[in-house]
Amino acid sequence: MANRIFPVQKMQPDLDGFRVEVNAEAARADIVLDRPSFNLISMIQREQLSAVFDMLDKDSTIQVIVVRAAGEHFSRGSDVEEWVETSPRQLSRLAWTLSAPSRCSKPVISANRGYCFGAGFELALACDFRIVTETTLYALPAQAEASLAGPARLLRTMVGVGRAKDIVMRSRYIRGAQAYDWGIATEFVVDSELESATDSLVKELQTLSSPAQRAAKRVLNEIEEAPPLLGAENKEPGRRSDDCHRRFSEEGDALNHKRSAFFMDKDNAAA
Repeated sequence: MANRIFPVQKMQPDLDGFRVEVNAEAARADIVLDRPSFNLISMIQREQLSAVFDMLDKDSTIQVIVVRAAGEHFSRGSDVEEWVETSPRQLSRLAWTLSAPSRCSKPVISANRGYCFGAGFELALACDFRIVTETTLYALPAQAEASLAGPARLLRTMVGVGRAKDIVMRSRYIRGAQAYDWGIATEFVVDSELESATDSLVKELQTLSSPAQRAAKRVLNEIEEAPPLLGAENKEPGRRSDDCHRRFSEEGDALNHKRSAFFMDKDNAAA
């Protein structure tokens, strides 16, 4: 096991602005942003991050993924110069790449210290857990409309429409303690304990059932993505809720009976 070369490690020399550290014995992978001094996220880096999450998701030896950064700041956002000639369609694609943590079936932790702006904040919001400190500063500075759709939706779900508008429309800066108080962050610790708090959460998640975690994440994501209930005539949200319940029940039964889960989509084809 110690000599195993993971597929993601073969990409290591070509990774732009980050590296991946895999600890097979700990069933953990760390994605470390590392572009001094503010860890700006480039266009190509977004695509690579998405690909890396996909590869780690398929690796059965990895149970938990951590996104963290080298240096004093998580990320100040994107390289502004790269946005000058970016089309709305490209912006939409770029937003999709940074949502990779939410598409990953495994638990993803974001350890945030210092600046966490723009694309950095968007990446953190797509993770399942956010640990912050007194140094953390979240913000979505003025961006193109297409790039705001993802983080704005996530913020609306976490803090409600009013506070989401307050953060997005005013380009407001949110400190770590306030982010925790508002429900954006899941844990607040002093800066010197960020690494130990992250390690503790990783170990806690590893004591829990991986199939159950994946099932819970899938159900919660599907509920989050469902359209709001506008009235009795709108049956789609209810149908989605029923689908979520059936999937969760099937996965639970499969886990109890040590068999593979089986799903049928709305057209009665195997999912």
